[in-house]
Amino acid sequence: MGKRADPDKFTVTKDGLLPGIFFALFVRWCVAAYPYSGYKTPPMYGDYEAQRHWQEITVHTPIAKWYLNTTHNDLMYWGLDYPPLTAYHSLLMGLVAEWLDPESVRLFASRGYENESHKLFMRWTVFLCDLYFYVTAVLCLCIDQERTKPKEQKNVFKRMDIATILFLLYPGLMLIDHGHFQYNCVSLGLFLWATFFIIAIENDILSTIFFVLAINYKQMELYHSLPFFFYLLRKCFIGLPPRGKLMYIIARINKLAIAVISCFVIIWYPLSESWDTIIAVVRRLFPLTRGVFEDKVSNLWCTVNVFVKLKTVYTHEQMAELCLVSTAMAALPSCIDLFLRINKKKFVLSLINVSLAFYLFSYQVHEKTILLVAIPVAIHFSEDPFMCFWFLLISNFSMLPLLIKDGLLIPFVASNLIYICFYSLSVWLSQPHARFLVFINANSVYRAIQPNKIENSVVLNLLSTNFFFSLLGMILLTLGSVFIEPPPKFPDLFPLMISVYSFSHFLLFFAYFYYQQLSIPKCLPVIQKFDKKVKGK
Repeated sequence: MGKRADPDKFTVTKDGLLPGIFFALFVRWCVAAYPYSGYKTPPMYGDYEAQRHWQEITVHTPIAKWYLNTTHNDLMYWGLDYPPLTAYHSLLMGLVAEWLDPESVRLFASRGYENESHKLFMRWTVFLCDLYFYVTAVLCLCIDQERTKPKEQKNVFKRMDIATILFLLYPGLMLIDHGHFQYNCVSLGLFLWATFFIIAIENDILSTIFFVLAINYKQMELYHSLPFFFYLLRKCFIGLPPRGKLMYIIARINKLAIAVISCFVIIWYPLSESWDTIIAVVRRLFPLTRGVFEDKVSNLWCTVNVFVKLKTVYTHEQMAELCLVSTAMAALPSCIDLFLRINKKKFVLSLINVSLAFYLFSYQVHEKTILLVAIPVAIHFSEDPFMCFWFLLISNFSMLPLLIKDGLLIPFVASNLIYICFYSLSVWLSQPHARFLVFINANSVYRAIQPNKIENSVVLNLLSTNFFFSLLGMILLTLGSVFIEPPPKFPDLFPLMISVYSFSHFLLFFAYFYYQQLSIPKCLPVIQKFDKKVKGK
């Protein structure tokens, strides 16, 4: 786990922190000035209209009817398909919108509403949610990262100001939430708070509560559920007294179970008019009729579909079963390793590996779902900056077809350049004599975190070369997508090439991060710490 610094000697690194946070928020607002999903594209418009429509429905229909097809709620027109917390959030925003601009949520008449003042209101809702849930969680995680850094360690990426700004400047979330238009910052912020309570505070109950809130905001947070489950379950068996071990285990499990059940009951109670309502909500959250994927996504099934049309071979039900088995086989080894050799670093790596397993092999995956992998990678950034930076770039690149479709090419290019520049500046802080393209050189990056350790230069040079060609491929595919007209016979040529190209990277990263997790030994100090707590009692 590493030696913790003395809290009394801890001093927050303030240099550039506030300007950096304000700059990251400024970049978000600049992205928000560009078009959003479905801008002036009737009849369905896009995700912006979906969020606005949910406000309309939640304000004007009874809670029990929100997820049911009725004369006032046509589920074929952006019906609610996220858990109850999203619906309550939509209701809150809808009530404010009705007070500010009643026309924006008028039932039926407001479809496709694109008033400029309403657009400003919607952008502000995302901005404030981002600030309240996501930015605060990132800041707390990075403060803990600096606090626990040994005094003699010179890892520049564990400096609170640099770690926070790099985390907040990740382009993917900014482009999807503030450009494309969604509220991923809420569920991901709740997820980060749950992670913070595990790796920093070690409060399992609070971690459980925040993670349940995250799942009840977006069901895709199930991607992170297995590492939380196995980590918290394993802790129930650690540090037991000599007598009454079984009672201690049962008591600990009961505490977690009560936290989970209580949260679910409170959140779902307003919708519990009947079992039919509950079942209708569950069916909306986990639809099988949509197929294994919709748009081009950088996972196994979309890549295989290029060569074998899966719809002609398997039914939706068969495909769902195949996805379930494949995902379980890919994810469970990480979970078992975490359970048997519990470790906080393993926990973060397991979050990466399990979420990436879900992204690569599970059913009904969207291109935006890569954010669920990218955020755990951002948590791990200071431990392995070169590989994490590479992954975050490719994760952002994998969403390029969607961003081009939304008219977000300029913010895509600009935000990536800003991210690369700040990353390079961070390396230069510890390597002032490094070359101009320092971010390509793995040797310089690893010397920034371990200046006194000599790495295998051959391996690092090979990594640098591969990264250079990977980056070159991203640039060429971006230019091709923008400037080259695909042949009429293959209108989706470039989205498919980007999908397959990104998938090949994700598969290699999956193997790499798995190796990283399995190579970490069991952390005995954690067990000793729990033993001391019990003996003290």
